[in-house]
Formats: sequence, structure tokens, C-alpha cells
Amino acid sequence: MALRHAVLAALLDEELSGYQLAKAFGTGVANFWHALPQQLYAELAKLEQEGLIAGREVVQDTRPNKRLFQVTAAGLAELERFAATSTKPSFIRDDLLVKVQAADHVDTQALIAQLAERIAFADSKIELFGALLRKMRGERAEEEFLRHGERIGPYLTCLRGLEFERANRAWYERTTTILSERRTDRAGR
Repeated sequence: MALRHAVLAALLDEELSGYQLAKAFGTGVANFWHALPQQLYAELAKLEQEGLIAGREVVQDTRPNKRLFQVTAAGLAELERFAATSTKPSFIRDDLLVKVQAADHVDTQALIAQLAERIAFADSKIELFGALLRKMRGERAEEEFLRHGERIGPYLTCLRGLEFERANRAWYERTTTILSERRTDRAGR
């Protein structure tokens, strides 16, 4: 997948400015695609040049003018083509896992501290995804929303982000416990 497809998918529901798109990437889209604001602005320019999105200038009285972008018919066709292609399985690429791999040969206290940071990060993401899911479904129960909601794609990707962070948190906690117990056992010898 290229950044272009993530941007096109983010623009499906409404027109967004580059700033709003960056915020969307920081919350909902971030659970499956990471991009820096500079990358997003460059991609918006490319997509507009290729006719996959259309931008329009919005004049504002008290602020600088802004550009809003929306997906064009060509952009929808590109997403359709992308959706029809087979996907490769994802894989984990995480420097913390490399550090844990070396746990038998390094001081684990630093690893335990880093795992604690990751637990806190996972907790904040779990809270964020929970709030996003509640906002998307409104007063509906989840099963009702999944059966009858108008747009379930963003909801389903947010659910995946929530489960991903829950699994991460569980692994961080278990690894912390194991490393701490081994550290205590070794100190007691």
C-alpha cells in the first residue's frame, strides 16, 4: 500500500484541509498508517496533480485561506483498483523487540522502563480508540451499528487498532513480569 491510498480513504467521508487530514492521521488512520504532516501535504499535491482529488480554496475572514480536498471519480476508481488487488501479510518491525531479543545479555532494567512507557502509550491509544468508537456509533449498540450503520469501514479499522493496542499492552505487561521475576531470581542467587 502506498500513502496515496491511505489519503484517498481518509478523504472519502468529507472534504478535509491538509491540517484536518494530518489530525485524522494522528487519530483514526494512525492505527494502520503513519505519515508525517510534510508527507501528507506532498501527497495531496501529487494526488491533485494526477486528478485523483480535487482541491478548492476557501476564503476565511479572520484566518488565512485554506484548501479543502475531496476524492474525484478517478480517485474512487483508483481505490477500487487498489481494493481488488491482493495484499501481502503484515509483519512486525519494532526496535523494542530487538532489545527484548537481547534480554539475556543486557541489563533488563532499561527494558522494563521502556515497556512501562509502552504500556502507558497503549493505555492512551486504547482510551482514544474507545472514544472514537463510541462517537462513531452514537447511541447505538455495537452489533446494531455493525449491521445497520452507514459507514462501517472506519469503525472496523478503529476496532482493529483497539485490539492491536490491547494485545500490545498484554504482551508488554507479561514481558515486564517475566523480566522482573528473572531479575529478582538472579539477584537472589
